[in-house]
Amino acid sequence: MNGDDEQLLRGRVYGHDHEDPGPRPDRRYAELVGGPLDGLLLDITDRADDASATGIALPTELGRFGTGGRAMYIPRPGDRTRLDWTGDIP
Repeated sequence: MNGDDEQLLRGRVYGHDHEDPGPRPDRRYAELVGGPLDGLLLDITDRADDASATGIALPTELGRFGTGGRAMYIPRPGDRTRLDWTGDIP
């Protein structure tokens, strides 16, 4: 991914259409930090506070394993509004 592609992803919500206007004020989001989804926002409005404590595997074609692969993110200690990348899994 080049710098132009990375700029396009910033402020976008993971899983939403590229034409989506972005985050909505009535939803809660966590920023994905590092890895193939760096800079995207994940909608966490309907997730229990402790549901993602062990991590979230997000499907992506951009990671090490390509189509069918997933990027693993875990909550940053002390900051539930950021999820840190821990690696890719098949």
